[in-house]
Amino acid sequence: MKFVPVKSIEQQGILVLHTTRSLLIRQRVMLGNALHGLAAEFGITVPKGIAKLAELATLVDANESFSAEARHAIVALRRHYKELVDRIDALEIKIVAHARHNDMARRLATIPGIVPITASLIASSVVDIGLFKTARQFAAWLGLVPRQNLTGGKTRLGRITKTGNREIRTLLVLGATSMIHRAAGWSSAVGIWLRKILERRPARLATVALANKMARIAWAITARKEVYRPKGASIAVVNAAA
Repeated sequence: MKFVPVKSIEQQGILVLHTTRSLLIRQRVMLGNALHGLAAEFGITVPKGIAKLAELATLVDANESFSAEARHAIVALRRHYKELVDRIDALEIKIVAHARHNDMARRLATIPGIVPITASLIASSVVDIGLFKTARQFAAWLGLVPRQNLTGGKTRLGRITKTGNREIRTLLVLGATSMIHRAAGWSSAVGIWLRKILERRPARLATVALANKMARIAWAITARKEVYRPKGASIAVVNAAA
């Protein structure tokens, strides 16, 4: 029988911030899609993406074909969208502050691709890293290991399991995606390893492989109370505040 370790009041509080942020981000995406769709009903289209909403708003304001009712509804949605953005920004300020003051989060943030928000979420979700005996167990808990299929007495690896903590896995994959774009100038041991994978595998598979490696590195430096060093080694933390 496996027991779930009890989180502290502080960890639960930070997790509430992360959960609220994720909910608001999903709502922001829905509102963005709605604004794109409503504008398209009147023949106004711009490329998809949050960054294009300002351009969309300019085109809507300049277009005289909108009825008063439609313009009123779109303005209300834009106002609600702005409020969501402000709330998300306020939550992220608190989450980043936690990452800067938490010893475990500060160590995790030294890993390329792990931003303070990801570091804060891991530090708040993992009560005792010792519950994972190996780095692979931690990666498996995050659903970043391939599914094993036994066929004809042979084990074949499939897609990742996607079990465990979905939010951490998503943030690690997003971080790995950003590092994929910097692979050409990443001169560390991990960067060289990543470029070799990209030579023979699609970028999507390389992204998942890098997320898996980031999770394993996170386990190693957390279990040993060390920080990441670009050459692939680690150094002990003498003063966590330094």
